[in-house]
Amino acid sequence: MNTAVTRVRTARTARTKGASGLGLVAWLAGILFFLPIAWMTLTSFHSEEDAATNPPSVAASLTLDGYRDFFGTGGGASPWPALINSTVASVASTLCVLLLALPAAYALSIRPVKKWTDVLFFFLSTKMLPVVAGLLPIYLFAKNAEMLDNIWLLVILYTSMNLPIAVWMMQSFLAEVPVAIIEAAQIDGARLPTILARVVAPIALPGIAATALICFIFSWNELLFARVLTGVVAQTAPVFLTGFITSQGLFLAKVCAASLVISLPVLAAGFAAQDKLVQGLSLGAVK
Repeated sequence: MNTAVTRVRTARTARTKGASGLGLVAWLAGILFFLPIAWMTLTSFHSEEDAATNPPSVAASLTLDGYRDFFGTGGGASPWPALINSTVASVASTLCVLLLALPAAYALSIRPVKKWTDVLFFFLSTKMLPVVAGLLPIYLFAKNAEMLDNIWLLVILYTSMNLPIAVWMMQSFLAEVPVAIIEAAQIDGARLPTILARVVAPIALPGIAATALICFIFSWNELLFARVLTGVVAQTAPVFLTGFITSQGLFLAKVCAASLVISLPVLAAGFAAQDKLVQGLSLGAVK
C-alpha cells in the first residue's frame, strides 16, 4: 500500500516539475518575442543621436522628437491620410470577406456540396501563387480601368486575397454548429439569410471574430500591391512608413516611432478580440 502511494506521489511530483518546466519555457519564449517590441518602443523615445549609437544607449534621455516628426509637427508630411486609407481598406475588405465567406462556408460545411474537399483545396491553392506573379497583370488592369491610386482597388484586391483563407477557416468553425438548431429554424419558417444572421453567426461568433482579425491583420500589413498601385491619394500606412528610409540615411528613432504607431491598431484589435480569438482558434479542438 505504501509503495503504491509512493508511486502516485512520485508521478505527481514528476508531472508538477514537467509543468513547471514547460511554464518556464513559455515565459522565456514570450519574453524573447516581446524584447524586439520593447526595444523598438524604447528607441522611439530616444533622439536620433542616441538611437544611432553602437552599442545602443539604454539609459539615454527620453524625448518625443520621433513622434513629432512622424505626425508632421516639424514640417513633414502628415500620416493621417495614410492611416485613414489603411483603416478604410482593412475594415471594408474584412467586412466584404465576412459577407462572402459566411454563406460559402455554410454551403461547404452545414449543407455540403459534392466534392466539397476539392472545392476547399481549390480555394487554398489560390494562395500558393506568388503575389509578385500577379502584380503586372493587376497593374495593367488597374491602369486600363483608370483605378490606379484608388483606395477601392485595394479593397477589391484585399477581399480577393483574404477570401480563400477565410472560407477555409470558417468552414471548420461552422462544421461545429448543431444541424438540429438549423433544422428547427427552418421548420419555424426562417429563410437562409435569417438563419445565417440569427442562428449560425451567434453560435460561430468566436470563429468569425478570429477570421475577421486575421483578415484585418493581413490587409493592414500588405505592402507590395499598395506600394505599386498607389501614389499619394490612396497611400497606406506601410507605404508611408517606407518613406522614412531615404538616401540621407535611416533615422532609427523616427522609424521606430512610426512603426509603433502603425502597429497600434493591430495590437489594439488583437487585445480587444483575444477572448474570441482563443475560442475561435480552439473551436473543435476538443470533442
